[in-house]
Amino acid sequence: MTARDELLGRSVAWFAEHGVGDTSLRTLAAGIGTSHRMLNYHFGSRAGLLGAVVEAVERAEQDALRELVATHEDPFEAGALFWQHVADRAAVFAPLFFELSTHAMRGEPHAALLRRWFAEGWSDALADGYRRLGVDEDRAATLALQSLAMARGLLFEVAVTGDRAAADTAMVRWTAMVRRELEAP
Repeated sequence: MTARDELLGRSVAWFAEHGVGDTSLRTLAAGIGTSHRMLNYHFGSRAGLLGAVVEAVERAEQDALRELVATHEDPFEAGALFWQHVADRAAVFAPLFFELSTHAMRGEPHAALLRRWFAEGWSDALADGYRRLGVDEDRAATLALQSLAMARGLLFEVAVTGDRAAADTAMVRWTAMVRRELEAP
């Protein structure tokens, strides 16, 4: 692991615990036991660091989903396990995810990757899963958008209310409804 990777990992953990807000590089550096000069050296700026944080968190989630899809023949089973993974981490990473989402909504440069991923990444991956089940292109895109909206909404629910049981029930029911719809003649 490089020094940059190690600093990035500590930064992700610190932001997950404390949020991003208007945290300066000096504050972050003090919090993770380094200097702001080292953060500037490895990331160029606060915006560069935040961009790297977004990329690291999203890459980890993408890798988790890819692993589940590759190891489970039933895409609904893989999806259910991915939901459990995301919901298990909601207390730590949902606040960071939603805070950085507002940066993407405002078009802040460090969140450009996240904004692009919101527009393409998860939707494309989900639509591909539906296409592999034999769903036509338009319906697959619509189901992907609906599934993504359901997951993000339930993740928000878990993060705000802490009611994991209700969110899990809603996800199970959503998945069963989609499965029934796709299996209907």
